[in-house]
This record gives sequence, structure tokens and C-alpha cells, in this order.
Amino acid sequence: MNDTTIRGPLAVPPSNADPAIRVADEVADPAYRDKVEAAAQQFEGFFIAQMLRQMRSATRELAAEDSIFRNRINDDMLDLADTTVAGALAGQRAFGIADAIVRQLLPPVGPVKSDVVDSAPRFKSGTR
Repeated sequence: MNDTTIRGPLAVPPSNADPAIRVADEVADPAYRDKVEAAAQQFEGFFIAQMLRQMRSATRELAAEDSIFRNRINDDMLDLADTTVAGALAGQRAFGIADAIVRQLLPPVGPVKSDVVDSAPRFKSGTR
């Protein structure tokens, strides 16, 4: 018997395998989950940084002509500070954007518990 099938953690599903099986195997990999979570957190950081830049830009536009907020001298340092603050907020997952992305890209680990079903009122048969 000449079996050339590779088994174990390094096994690659055959190219003719069902795509759902290949995706399920890929999602089950902890390294893949870590990459998805890191990418989602990085996206949240980019999103927050862009939001801070837009807020700073709006403040500059709305400020009076002689206001200190119109001064563009420290724009580079303020941009760096915004990026740093955004990274810190994303690391805490303060806005929940990364969590939403991870929920959409990865199936839940463990049994799925529905809050809607658990919070529904329970009635005994024949009573209201």
C-alpha cells in the first residue's frame, strides 16, 4: 500500500476538497485567528486615527482667524500624537470595531449562546 497522504497539522486539504472544509480548517488554525484579530485591531486603529484627523481638521476650519487652532506649526507632531492615541484606543478595543470585524470573519469558538432566546420570557403551558 503506497499512501502519500500527509496527515497532521501540516496537512494541506486537496485542491478538489469542498471549499467549506478548506475554510473551516483554515479558521480553526490558531495562527490564522491571531492574524485576523491583529488585522482587525490595526483597522480599528486606522479608523480612529482618521476620525481624529477629521475632527482636528474640522476644528481648524471652524476656528476664528486669530485662534491657536488655526496654527499649522505643529501638524506633524499632532498627527503623530493622534496616531499614537488611536493605537492605544484600538489596543483596548475601545470602539468595538475590531470585535465586530472578528465576529464577521471568524465563527464563534465553543457553543453558540443566543441572548435573544435566553432572555425570552418562559411560560408554562396553559398559563399566560
